[in-house]
Amino acid sequence: MNKRRVAVVCAFALMVIATGLWKAGTVSGDEWQPISPEELKMTSLPEAPGAPAVYLYRQVDRDDNTSREYNYVRIKVLSEEGRKYADIDIPFVKGNESIQNLKARTIRPDGSIANFDGKIYEKEIVKTRGLKYLAKTFTLPDVQVGSIIEYHFFDQMDENQLYSSHWILSEQLFTKHAKFSLKPYSGASLRIIWQGLPTGITPTKGNPVRLEISNIDPFRSEDFMPPENELKARVDFLYSRSDEKDSIKFWKAEGKLLNESVENFVGKRKAMEQAVAGIAAASDSPEVKLQKIYMRVLQVHNTTLQVDKTEQEQKRAKEKENNNVEDVWKHGYGNGRQINWLFLAMARAAGFEANCVYLSSRNEYFFQPQSMNPGQLNGDVVAVKLNGKDAYFDPAAGYAPFGLVTWDETGVAGLRLDKEGGSWITTPIPESSSSQIARNADLKLSEDGTLQGKLKVTFSGLEALWRRVEERNEDAGSRKKFLEDQIKEYIPIGSEVELSNKPEWNSAATTFVAEYDIKVPGWASGAGRRVLVPTALFSNSEKHLFEHADRIHSIYFSFPFQKSDDVTIELPLGWQVSSVPKPLTQDSHVVIYKLKVDENKGVLHIQRQLDMQLLMLDVKYYGALRNFFQTVRTADEQQIVLQPGSAAATN
Repeated sequence: MNKRRVAVVCAFALMVIATGLWKAGTVSGDEWQPISPEELKMTSLPEAPGAPAVYLYRQVDRDDNTSREYNYVRIKVLSEEGRKYADIDIPFVKGNESIQNLKARTIRPDGSIANFDGKIYEKEIVKTRGLKYLAKTFTLPDVQVGSIIEYHFFDQMDENQLYSSHWILSEQLFTKHAKFSLKPYSGASLRIIWQGLPTGITPTKGNPVRLEISNIDPFRSEDFMPPENELKARVDFLYSRSDEKDSIKFWKAEGKLLNESVENFVGKRKAMEQAVAGIAAASDSPEVKLQKIYMRVLQVHNTTLQVDKTEQEQKRAKEKENNNVEDVWKHGYGNGRQINWLFLAMARAAGFEANCVYLSSRNEYFFQPQSMNPGQLNGDVVAVKLNGKDAYFDPAAGYAPFGLVTWDETGVAGLRLDKEGGSWITTPIPESSSSQIARNADLKLSEDGTLQGKLKVTFSGLEALWRRVEERNEDAGSRKKFLEDQIKEYIPIGSEVELSNKPEWNSAATTFVAEYDIKVPGWASGAGRRVLVPTALFSNSEKHLFEHADRIHSIYFSFPFQKSDDVTIELPLGWQVSSVPKPLTQDSHVVIYKLKVDENKGVLHIQRQLDMQLLMLDVKYYGALRNFFQTVRTADEQQIVLQPGSAAATN
């Protein structure tokens, strides 16, 4: 799939990947703005009581004609906790942009200055599932309570590379004052939309477009919330080829242009019919035939999924350009979009009704056709009529099972292309039962309370797919750690986890299986002449879920899912079970919890299931969801009461 630039915000010190005006000849990148005595003396800010630090000033100036952006940040440290903002991360998209002319310094409370002359590193930042970025990272010297931190730099994007631009206003810290400017790209029509601005505050139109604003409240992050870009106060600048104001007419025109591009690429019917003849038999059922085509297309080398090549490697590879699907087939490689189009062409050649669907993934924002922003249609899938129903396919994902697309392409609006300009569809959301984490453990409890044995975890559907995609470019050691760390999130701190098998990473199978040796010291604890064993072994990730009394954002999950545990625990010889928790089913229709504990001949059998059928829940229902998970925590914390051999014999 085509890459697009993503607006990312630094977690510790603001770097707005926003839009503004770069005034060539007037901003050198070496200039420091004056600091007032009031800023040096400041110990708190009435508008942000208790804040560990505040942004005194933020500035973003960008010229979309040169794809060059100037950023300036000034932070006041107000408490010991605020000293962490001396660690600066500046995210960037490697290969598409570079950070230049970086200057940074610390102004001590007495006004003396410590310039940064240390080393700048690169590291990977994981924002959310499936979103990873690189960042320039460094630490400013001698930061104390009362210090001022400031830095500025240029962000140079690829020449002639144009993106939809943004001003992100609300950030992690309170902002006292900010200025934004944008010199629009002169070769396209521009529209400006915004959300979350105070009443009466709007961008001033012109060249440049400007916005000056004070006292911006900090952004509050919460677990399981919609993408930050959907929630933050922001201004978006949308470029298009047309100044059409009617969204229906706009998308009809865009759809015709997109469809023309697709049809020009896939229009090699005879070559595709010959290719399909070597893949599927005429006697195959429609589903078998389409599945064979899909699996064969997955074997085409996907250049989008590979680790970026160096310039020398690219020259050595001497890859020829693909001008159509026949080229992709002959060369045996293509980017993600070309591979999807190859599947589209082959499906048609096999007699299926098939269309390209352009869509917008929902991992960063929720697409609204009314925005009339073609740049947000950053993904594509193939819709095929199979057994009278629409099925959606994304071989470009690399590891998607037949009939499944990546989680961020489910439940989203898509423009299904045709010669008339297309029509809007919504991709389906898989049922929770099709995306499971099934944990099967066969364990033994020792007399000292240690739990030890084998664990098999079967990830299915989207749970399997996102893990394969996430780790596609990692080595064996990183993958092993990734899987072990996930199990450690489920079980008590201090437990030992060792991956014991070699999972199928490079596969489009529906399931993904990982096997472990685990050891949980102190799982059972003595209480007089009894031993207490917690009921739920894998519930750590739910212990603190939705425990806060208040909530400001809607509740948002990547996709519906199920967690299913089947645990057997062999007790020490002679030990007896005094009591087990009663079976429990808590059914809130969209969230279901089940727990059942049995004992048979010295073996405990614990079954637990959490079924999340939610995608989005309005914040007004947060109280009910919070109460549900309080019930889950209470049930998970129940104890199984045992009597050791000596106590049982005495009784």
